[in-house]
Amino acid sequence: MPLTKREFNKSLLGLASLLATSGLMEEIMANPAFATETKTKEETMPFTLPSLPFAENALEPYMSAKTFSFHHGKHHKAYVDNLNKLIAGTDMEKASLEEIIKATTKDSTKQGIFNNSAQVWNHTFFWNSMKPNGGGKPSGNLAKKIDSDFGSLDKFKEDFKTAATTQFGSGWAWLVSDGGKLKIIKTANADLPLAHGQKALLTCDVWEHAYYLDYQNRRPDFVSTFLDKLVNWDFAAKNLG
Repeated sequence: MPLTKREFNKSLLGLASLLATSGLMEEIMANPAFATETKTKEETMPFTLPSLPFAENALEPYMSAKTFSFHHGKHHKAYVDNLNKLIAGTDMEKASLEEIIKATTKDSTKQGIFNNSAQVWNHTFFWNSMKPNGGGKPSGNLAKKIDSDFGSLDKFKEDFKTAATTQFGSGWAWLVSDGGKLKIIKTANADLPLAHGQKALLTCDVWEHAYYLDYQNRRPDFVSTFLDKLVNWDFAAKNLG
């Protein structure tokens, strides 16, 4: 005689209870045949938010953990999330960040992709341009190049600060290698040396959200602190090669 629906459901509940109390359920689920691979939404995206190369509070008192919670945790993450949305379902899903930047830099129809990909790259580069107990003086070949191309470290700092403080509105100040010569440039918004065939050595973010929580409107103080207390000369030297 066939079971009624009620009797069938009651039997299933009884079986589930038996398996749970006997420990058989754990053994069954541990069997590879029942294993399922689950991934978070972030893990399935082409790009993920890079971790900071230091703890959020590692640059205090010069840059606060609160600044990093917003600048890295919100601004940088938003660029990553936006980029993933913009390239979803396109051939750029499998491209590297640099390839995306180069492919979109002069294409006005892909301005949104360029802006977000460049800002993901720029911010990652900026974090690495700083380190705890930074500042001081460069050494080795980088020090020699700064002396030969700018005259002195002090002259380099003066010129870099001028570029950073005179960048109107949002943007970046960069130390770059261009044709074997070191130069200081400034770029607006998301623009970056990669889009102009230049090699970036270090950068300072002068968008207001980079410094406003700690320095309010005092951009010159922020740039001076970056150069004197935060700049990662080892990173710049590694980029110079």
